[in-house]
Amino acid sequence: MSMAIPGSEHFASRPVDPEVLRAQLPETLAVHSVGQELIDALDPLTYEVIRHRLWSVTEEMGEALKRMSGSPIVTDANDFDFAICDELGQEVQVGLYNTMLVGAVDLAIYWTLQHRAANPGIQEGDMFLCNDPWVGGGLHQNDVIVFQPIFHDGELFAWTSAICHEPDLGGVGLGSFSPAAQDVFSESLPTPPVKVVRDYQLQDDVADLWVRRSRVPMLVSLDLRAKIGANSVGRKRLAEVIEQYGADTVKAVMKRMMSDAEGRLRGKLSGLPDGTWRATGYQDQSHEGDRGVHKITVAMTKAGDRLTFDFTGTDPQAGMINCTYAGMRGGVMLALLPMLAHDIPWSAGGLMRCFDLVSEEGTINNASYPAAVGRGPIGPAWLTGTLVAECLSQLLERDADLGKSVQAACCGTWDTAVLAGLDERGQVPMPFLNIMMEPMAGGYGARPQTDGMDTGGLFCIPMGRVPDVEMTEFLYPLLTLWRREEPDSGGPGRQRGGVSASLAVTLHGSSQPAGLVLASAGKAVAQNAGLAGGYPGNTGLEQLVRNTDVSALLKTGRIPQSVGELGADVELGPCYAQSYLAPGEVLYMHWQGGGGYGDPLLRDPDAVARDVHEHKVSAEAAESVYGVVLRDRIVDREATQRARDAARAVRRDRSTGGSTNGPRIDPAAAQRLDDNLVLHGTTVACAHCGQGVADTATDSVLDLARYEGPSSDAGPQVTSDPSAYVDTEVVFRQLCCPSCWTAIYSAIVPATHPDHVSDVSRFATAGSAS
Repeated sequence: MSMAIPGSEHFASRPVDPEVLRAQLPETLAVHSVGQELIDALDPLTYEVIRHRLWSVTEEMGEALKRMSGSPIVTDANDFDFAICDELGQEVQVGLYNTMLVGAVDLAIYWTLQHRAANPGIQEGDMFLCNDPWVGGGLHQNDVIVFQPIFHDGELFAWTSAICHEPDLGGVGLGSFSPAAQDVFSESLPTPPVKVVRDYQLQDDVADLWVRRSRVPMLVSLDLRAKIGANSVGRKRLAEVIEQYGADTVKAVMKRMMSDAEGRLRGKLSGLPDGTWRATGYQDQSHEGDRGVHKITVAMTKAGDRLTFDFTGTDPQAGMINCTYAGMRGGVMLALLPMLAHDIPWSAGGLMRCFDLVSEEGTINNASYPAAVGRGPIGPAWLTGTLVAECLSQLLERDADLGKSVQAACCGTWDTAVLAGLDERGQVPMPFLNIMMEPMAGGYGARPQTDGMDTGGLFCIPMGRVPDVEMTEFLYPLLTLWRREEPDSGGPGRQRGGVSASLAVTLHGSSQPAGLVLASAGKAVAQNAGLAGGYPGNTGLEQLVRNTDVSALLKTGRIPQSVGELGADVELGPCYAQSYLAPGEVLYMHWQGGGGYGDPLLRDPDAVARDVHEHKVSAEAAESVYGVVLRDRIVDREATQRARDAARAVRRDRSTGGSTNGPRIDPAAAQRLDDNLVLHGTTVACAHCGQGVADTATDSVLDLARYEGPSSDAGPQVTSDPSAYVDTEVVFRQLCCPSCWTAIYSAIVPATHPDHVSDVSRFATAGSAS
């Protein structure tokens, strides 16, 4: 870790009370607002019409950005977002694209109002550019926001913003990913808010300074203009709404949208039991050459109508796997929006009033300058969201209606691969740089009543898309040998996690080796945990096949279908590495699927047979993991029963601890806690056999049978030995009912991982659920 740099605290933005912020503004900046009486006087019809108009403004901004950008990151993958904020920066309406960015946009505007209002001033016709993740707007330097103040009759009325991930903004590593980085000075330069547009005119000096840093300046320049164009659309459309309905009425609607979102979320929280739920996850490796695991832990407390997320105990910042406060906040929003606010308009300014964040400075999800943060959004911020989602799922399990939003972890992270080299297909060789966006097709986590979506996308980008293979081959000198769904990649469970996919590419149209950067987690320790005994999805895998000749294979009319057909010289890709891909060699990527829900031995055998028929599950895994025996694709019922009885006997014989001394209860007469546990009075019992495993009045932990073994015991979704990546002992841990041997918890974790699932205190107030 680098030494702290005096003065860097000036750029640390945090949420600020609107009235405190208003009082800090200079008298030269007139600000428009309305009183509560006007907000209360809105009639429902006017409110809904204007609310939908504002929604349509943001949608049109998004379409403008996509049509003007030339980057597949925007046009194909939809890794961008936009927002309308009120005069003080509170987010009124956000887009349905990269939802993690929602936690950062307002922070940049708060900072700008505090530090740019007097000098150089905030004026009509201005736009600001920022990629400083400590200030906000984005989660790492490649997230670049352009935001503008909108004035009406000389008063600051609102802000609009457009933000997207840029393919490269300089730094040591390709795509600005530096796997060996120990501080931010190896990465792209953070730029705090600077005026890139004055009096509606792009400032050439600032624009030139901006694009000069990039390896792909033309693309970055086009994206800059696309974001300016999107904001211009937003300004024009918002002016039309104001002209039609009046500034006071539109502002009243904006304030009401946030207060309504806040009220509806608080109403949901009020109907749920109070308590504290905990989750812990890990980043395997922090930088090139590291062999450690790095912990994020959270305690979520729900009290009345408010949530507190306490990350105390998270490991210190390390390597390049850090995110700033904006990333931590964005991770919380990643989980909160789809799980608690899926039926509430996303007026994020109101929703974020409903929770508090507690975190030590200088940790991997609240890093202090000058930490390296290149992996921020797709590493610790994403893991923060996964852990928050795990806690929310445990809370929501208690409610019959809200329990529909319970979901195991989705693909868990993003497998980064950046290829850059020379494109020789044209008359003049040209450099190229491509961030492989295929991992957009991740597997979704399973829910209590349904399987996870296969290659359904990313939890944080609801409208994300996988790139078109033919377009990738058109833009870059690459040939895709295959891109396909992979069996057994979805986490086994009563409901199966969504499967992921794999990709094999080789250079085609370049005689020179291409540089390659790899950056990922989840290869040793699972990032895609299951719930209620469900298993995690597959661990990630990257391989480089050396000393092969793909061209010779293709000339024979043979299209290789596996790494084994390509050659025996296979090099395992670490979590973080800088390497190369030479002509004739192949990059193989297998990213991650979703976690399962419930014990896989309880899955409907016919569903397993269908999975095998559709190549979602292999026949071997059907028998070894699900205990389902197939004969000519038909379930052999008697053999399946014997196989499942044998699997439970294996669990019994290999486990330690757990007793059957507790009382037996009737599960049908008890309150459901989750798929496997019920509460009868003060007795926590197995939902399947009624065996009591704890008394909430006297016990602190559940009395469960425990097993720890090699991670490969989880099944074929474990793609490699954890010892190839880390020195920490990694195990498959399973906790079972000591009577019927149903799996209560199944995970691939470090041997030192705490057993949060065994904590009886999380059930103490379960009886207060609605």
